[in-house]
Amino acid sequence: MTEPAHSASPSDQPVARHGAASETGATAWLRVSPKYAWVDLVGNLIPVVIAGGAAYVIPTYIRTDVPVLVVIALAVVAAAFLVNAILAFRRVRAMGYALREDDLVFRRGIMFERVVAVPYGRLQLVDVTRGPLLRALGLANLKFVTAAAATGIALPGLVDADAEALRDELIRLAESRRSGL
Repeated sequence: MTEPAHSASPSDQPVARHGAASETGATAWLRVSPKYAWVDLVGNLIPVVIAGGAAYVIPTYIRTDVPVLVVIALAVVAAAFLVNAILAFRRVRAMGYALREDDLVFRRGIMFERVVAVPYGRLQLVDVTRGPLLRALGLANLKFVTAAAATGIALPGLVDADAEALRDELIRLAESRRSGL
């Protein structure tokens, strides 16, 4: 596959590398920022902290005199946090996206990989969002909405400038490829 033919302006340069196919025809996957692993880790840390608090409070509430139960429960919570921390960085490395000739393809997942293709002509909304932690790391999420509810996807962890450029490119591609909507 080749890149869509269009005049490249200086503002299009960061996006021009998106979706470039190799000579063998394989899709060139682009990755989200590795800094997004910290956002994923913090987001998954909240339930672990709640579980740790419950593991400490519940034995105290039922007035058990066995501190071993508290230690075991906290050890299990600490192990869960450690496994989650290791997997957070692997989960982020498994995320990728590509702009192909007719659609945007997004993949994620380690054991259960999910691949979603969104045709440009079906895009109705492309939204850039940034939470406090994302802003602190200079990252943004790009959300795509189509007419079908099942295909609304989010591309997390893009560098701010790349998210803005990709949004503009997707809007341009969507406008040029509207398919009877």
